[in-house]
Amino acid sequence: MRERLRVAMVGNGFMGAAHSQGWRVAPRFFDLPLLPSMDVLVGRNPAGVAASAEKWGWRESSVDWREVVERDDIDVVDIVTPGDTHAEIAIAALEAGKHVLCEKPLANSSAEAETMTRVAEAAAARGIRSMLGFTYRRVPATAFARQLIAEGRIGDVRQVRASYLQDWLVDPASPMTWRLQKDRAGSGALGDIGAHAVDLAEYMTGLRLGRVSGVLATFVRQRPIAGSSSGGIAAAASDAPPAEYGEVTVDDVALFRGRFESGALGTFEASRMATGRKNALRVEVSGSLGAIAFDLEDLNSLELYDATEPAGEQGFKKIIVTEPEHPWVSAWWPAGHMLGYEHGFAHQARDFVEAIATGEAPRPSFADGLHVQRVLDAVEHSSEGDGAWVEVAGGAD
Repeated sequence: MRERLRVAMVGNGFMGAAHSQGWRVAPRFFDLPLLPSMDVLVGRNPAGVAASAEKWGWRESSVDWREVVERDDIDVVDIVTPGDTHAEIAIAALEAGKHVLCEKPLANSSAEAETMTRVAEAAAARGIRSMLGFTYRRVPATAFARQLIAEGRIGDVRQVRASYLQDWLVDPASPMTWRLQKDRAGSGALGDIGAHAVDLAEYMTGLRLGRVSGVLATFVRQRPIAGSSSGGIAAAASDAPPAEYGEVTVDDVALFRGRFESGALGTFEASRMATGRKNALRVEVSGSLGAIAFDLEDLNSLELYDATEPAGEQGFKKIIVTEPEHPWVSAWWPAGHMLGYEHGFAHQARDFVEAIATGEAPRPSFADGLHVQRVLDAVEHSSEGDGAWVEVAGGAD
């Protein structure tokens, strides 16, 4: 009998469903040293969180995360709430001796992220582990891309192009949500999806951004309060305005360029206004001997260009990343049987459980999240300064 690892999750929205899938599936496909059990789901609405707990497979539900964090029968706290609550919950959980998995971005500001990182490092000295949920690191194709780049298959990295495009805010009548409020979300497209582009580009290349220059834009500055309008482009253009509007206080689009500490250059784009794009994350890395590209809309494959091949044979080739030799894949299906978005959360749960069992420091760490937060802050400061270059705080620490 394996020892149980008793998990409580705070938050029961979209990411709650994704993380629940990971916790439920990981011990059934991977031979884990500890057996994670889905003990408590925490939310704000008693009926809603109880329904989510029953649907997703949690043993019980609660509306008091503070009480749950202090319980002796909880080992892990998984945080999938809006960014404005990450610091308070994570710090309380770590100080209570709980291992913590926290969704990205780590916090809403570098100051919060710095405090969280200090607490996490102090907890690590007591054997308490913490990890940040940049789940796209755990797509087999991105991990394989990192391996190929580290092995020198594309030579010295010279240029990175990363974009994350969505269109769910194109309609000006789309209602307000917490993601459009700076005090709740920290930033808009920049922090929500731009953080993924930054982290994945750095993860695949093994490089770190040292300075950035960028611009942020908000195209729709007011949106109807949910329930006050029928919504839709036609409704927005009619003579009957919604009863109530809320102020959008975050960016819709973020564009920036960056110079990595190695000297390589990068361009980054994060948009919720990219008409026709639903969840389009792409990273392309160009090197002295070749290039490699990943596209989330084709997440079981990589594009690889080998510039050392004879000129008549050169061209991007498609590698299907479903072989047992590829990261995590041996636990799943026969070669050629595809994985999906949800599998990354099972890989995340597996890796976190193994780190807890072995005492190793899991990645991405809170320190990794702090670095990404500093990049985001530097982009925002650059935009306020008409695109001037801004150094990323912390340097190579």
